[in-house]
Amino acid sequence: MIVRDLTEARAGDRLVIADGWDSTRLLLAGDAMGFSFHITRIHANTSHVFHYKHHFESVYCISGEGSIEELDTGKVHQIRPGVLYALDRNDRHRLSATTEMVMACCFNPPVSGREVHREDGSYAPAVEHA
Repeated sequence: MIVRDLTEARAGDRLVIADGWDSTRLLLAGDAMGFSFHITRIHANTSHVFHYKHHFESVYCISGEGSIEELDTGKVHQIRPGVLYALDRNDRHRLSATTEMVMACCFNPPVSGREVHREDGSYAPAVEHA
């Protein structure tokens, strides 16, 4: 059984900090669960373009408000507590926060823990982290 405390994880090396957001990686590839699980905070009044070409991601909004734009179609969806979105087609998207958003995120394949977004908004394929 794996048991982790969010506060303790944020105080250690599981916290990844980037421009306009941070992510605490509670489950990683090394945990051998088949997915990774993160609590991510998107800072208020920020906007980020992501394109997970090599990963599927599902995101559940715990708190805060913002929007996600499908960059290939221009369709915009409002994000608020209780809303989930799933990037089931490796969707290129823009995530914008009106207020700080706290999100629960799952990635498949799982990330190793120290990934940073590449210039195109993606993480490297999982095999590059093996």
